[in-house]
Amino acid sequence: MKPNPYDLVVIGGGPAGYVGAIRAAQLGLRAAVVERHKLGGVCLHYGCVPTKVLLHTAELVEKLKKAQALGIETGPVRVDYARLHQRKATVVEGLHKGVQFLMRKHKIEVFEGTGSLLGRTRVGVASPDGSENELEAKHVLLATGSAPRSIPGVVLDNERVLDSTGALALAEVPRTIAILGGGAIGVEFASLFSALGSEVTLIELLPTLLPLEDPEIGRTMERLFTRRGMKVYTGATASGVARSGGGLAITLSRGQETTSVEADYLLVAVGRGPLTDGLGLEATGVETQKGAVVVDAHLRTSVPEVFAVGDVIARPFRLAHVASDEAIHAVELIAGVESRSLDYQAVPRPTFSIPQVASMGLSEQQAQEAGHEVKVGRFAFQANSKATIEGERDGFVKVVTDRRTGEIVGIHMLGPAVTELLAEGVLARHLEGTVVELGGAVHAHPTLSEALKEAALDALGKAVHA
Repeated sequence: MKPNPYDLVVIGGGPAGYVGAIRAAQLGLRAAVVERHKLGGVCLHYGCVPTKVLLHTAELVEKLKKAQALGIETGPVRVDYARLHQRKATVVEGLHKGVQFLMRKHKIEVFEGTGSLLGRTRVGVASPDGSENELEAKHVLLATGSAPRSIPGVVLDNERVLDSTGALALAEVPRTIAILGGGAIGVEFASLFSALGSEVTLIELLPTLLPLEDPEIGRTMERLFTRRGMKVYTGATASGVARSGGGLAITLSRGQETTSVEADYLLVAVGRGPLTDGLGLEATGVETQKGAVVVDAHLRTSVPEVFAVGDVIARPFRLAHVASDEAIHAVELIAGVESRSLDYQAVPRPTFSIPQVASMGLSEQQAQEAGHEVKVGRFAFQANSKATIEGERDGFVKVVTDRRTGEIVGIHMLGPAVTELLAEGVLARHLEGTVVELGGAVHAHPTLSEALKEAALDALGKAVHA
């Protein structure tokens, strides 16, 4: 006799999977998670968290380089990379134990192994010891995430040609490193290794760095990176990679021109692709498109009992916090409770580069193409008192609005602590506030947040300090 079926089986224990399982338990559903590696997924173990540990130290190094200007006398700054790796491991393991505790607290059963659909409501689990298990579920949530991609002719070996996981595992700071891909992952690693002393070459196929951001952000970032000594090639790609001595010779193509770059390592950061191989989607009837699971506006797949969230579905950006909120929405629908779907135009998009980038919504050009009567407000951190006090004056805040309605269509920021500052703009959009409320709210002085207020006032023609 088969045991009672689970109300929900989640395949994947990352930020989408484990959060979805917790919400299911909160709603009284019997939930299980199938995870082939460790709870927390790539984000916790090889992505969001460990990279930010290293980047936090890199930011401190950059600040210490300016210490004398702030009245502090220091000697040469040196990073003990082995000790930094130890700190990274400690942070990750502490958070991992926290997720394990949450599973126990909510009585969520965790199955270690690779999950796949055996039917519309049956999940197979292939355990590391070779044993097989079968789980019966009323609903299944696919949250298997994504994996790094490469480009034709460039083979990842994680010896000299690295993906992001391989770059995190380097025992020493590389003397020279080339980075293929100038998106969020590429500029974060460029910031990290440059701050720690590497000679960095950054290569991006499209005309600007951070091509998913407002072009003004990408152009400014290229200028700042170049000023810090990095070599930046936009409109270029790697057409060949060959071993050369103890490193690599990388052939760059830029239109009809080619050039060669020597580096100890090449980090390939051209994006990530959904992990759907071996999930049993075709046999079950779950529709896919270019390898990604197709879902409707409420994250239902073509099979009514199966939902999908996070990096495994098709959407323009892959972010852990988006995946978590998608999982909550999907589970609430499964439980039959009222649930509000995500407003993807209010999703915060942080890039923890040096300096940081943060945005939400449409760029100026996208807003125009969408039919908005665009009015833009800008404010430079150069005119902000707190940024001047901290010696971090590079960057700006840009607010894109609809002139007729005052709607906040997009916010784009580059500068100190902007990944934190963006939350105010996200909340304003979430509460259906307009640029009038954003500009009218009293902001403490001196704070970095005044830059957001001033940009909103600028969109209204009322900027004080611009």
